Amino acid sequence: MNALLAACLVMPLLSPASAGAAGCGGRPADFDDDGRADLAVAAPYTGSRAGSVIVLYGSGRKATLRQDGAERGDSFGSALAAGDFDGDRCADLAVGVSEEFSGPARPGADGDGAVQLYRGGPRGLTPWRQLTLPRPGGHRYGAALAAGDLDGDGDDELAVGAPGQGRGGGVTVHFLGKRKPYPITQQTGWVGQRGNATDQWGAALATGDFDGDGRAELVVGAPADSVTTDGQGSVTVLDPLRKRASLLTQDSPGIKGASEKWDAFGASLATGDFNADGRADLAVGAPGEGLSANQRAMDYGDGMVHAVYGSGSGLRTTRSEAWTQRVLKGEPRYYDRFGAALAAGDFNGDGDSELAIGVPGERAVQVLAGTRSGGLTRKGNLLIAGRGRDFGSSLAALASAPRYRLLARSRPVSGLVVAAPGDGVLTLVPGARRPGAYPGLRAGEAEKLSTGSGLYGYAFG
Repeated sequence: MNALLAACLVMPLLSPASAGAAGCGGRPADFDDDGRADLAVAAPYTGSRAGSVIVLYGSGRKATLRQDGAERGDSFGSALAAGDFDGDRCADLAVGVSEEFSGPARPGADGDGAVQLYRGGPRGLTPWRQLTLPRPGGHRYGAALAAGDLDGDGDDELAVGAPGQGRGGGVTVHFLGKRKPYPITQQTGWVGQRGNATDQWGAALATGDFDGDGRAELVVGAPADSVTTDGQGSVTVLDPLRKRASLLTQDSPGIKGASEKWDAFGASLATGDFNADGRADLAVGAPGEGLSANQRAMDYGDGMVHAVYGSGSGLRTTRSEAWTQRVLKGEPRYYDRFGAALAAGDFNGDGDSELAIGVPGERAVQVLAGTRSGGLTRKGNLLIAGRGRDFGSSLAALASAPRYRLLARSRPVSGLVVAAPGDGVLTLVPGARRPGAYPGLRAGEAEKLSTGSGLYGYAFG
């Protein structure tokens, strides 16, 4: 364990005043409070897989974040999440370091993991503190991250996934009600799941206020969960304050399709308001779903995406949809992995969210428009073909794209950032203001945003 890590384990949470922050405008993903959207881009394999994160500030400035005492194989940037974790209205950044060992490296073992926090402010991001689990154990803590206001106090909590923790995986929620870190596993009493060692519970995370009560719920993906059949996958929706949990699988009443081996339901997650009713809706990727002939077990999958809509009582599976390329532009193939990545954003400026779906096996992204009359629609669905061997492997909605535009507009139009991490290329597809059942994105005006190495674009924050 390096000296910095040891110090961080006993460092108290600094207040905004003690950090010298004067308060910011409360704009999400604006790390330097200049009124422009910023984007953090992970490159976890740079420097012998020690990893780095490149921050693309809306002003045009770039900054590179690296871990103090970085070591080979740490994978700094295994996950990213932006949120206001200290309540000063400045956007902060959490960086997963899932393969770091808290002591000497154990050859052949998974990393124990850590999370590095950076505090936002007028100068941009500055190092803050590091989070770890109390005991090492190959947990891969930091493999997934999500930020959201889970307790309704106005600032964000940070959920950290550790898919290798214990029997099946785990999630730790930080800053909940200003309490100590709150660990949750499948075996937590109020969650009530059995759990298997290979479930990967916590490999994907998202937050959203599905019932409109002003507090977000936490969504945990377990893409290898074997509830009734090997590797079918599952999603668990958690309310940590009320200690409520609900399990979703492709066998849940109202969910289209059926659980099959290696579907990987829950491998990707995204939340947005697809029908503009003021409540968050949930999109769940099942990239291993087989539709065509000649499926090859765990190798790949045609893929499917499920949409479940929020209501006054939370997510309602009776109001759900299943999307595949059988009903959209394109053709399903066993290697497409439709749904391997998801991103929601208002790409046409009409107040509801559109859904972007990564199809990396096809080197493409599929985009569905949201509507006030019923949510996602196939009308006008857009298939964006790209370059790069894994174009569509990760996605991010970037508010007020093209970059450098101020966020002051009451209803900004988002653009879509698409990564081909294997080639280290980011593509920006700008949005356009056009209300109604239109995806909004202008594929013909797509441009190269940035390039890098080391799986550049593996994750965004």
